[in-house]
Amino acid sequence: MSGTPVYTAKAAPVAGPYSQAIKTPNAIYCSGQIPCDAQGKLVEGTIQEKTAACIGNLKAVLEEAGSEIAKVVKVNVFLTDMVNFASMNEEYAKWFTHKPARSCVAVKQLPKGVDVEIECIALP
Repeated sequence: MSGTPVYTAKAAPVAGPYSQAIKTPNAIYCSGQIPCDAQGKLVEGTIQEKTAACIGNLKAVLEEAGSEIAKVVKVNVFLTDMVNFASMNEEYAKWFTHKPARSCVAVKQLPKGVDVEIECIALP
């Protein structure tokens, strides 16, 4: 089975040779989104503001693919410091009220030196 690449100018540009998402008949696989705007400018501020930027990018990609945040079934969150876990959760809960499955892991480093990256899988 193959998928269709998804791209929108309303989300962060990709930082390498990959798609913002791949849409298949059964799922949409979104690449990790970092806290930057559609022009690629990194978002400064609190971890809540950075989390909101990541999820806002995912929302734009999902909408381009014909889906929405409410159809997300799995989320992976990457943090460079678990001290940000509670604050990230505070913002995350505002967007994912349906409580999809989720993993959250601490990583040593993320692209462009950011401290949070979020990816997801959604239904079409």
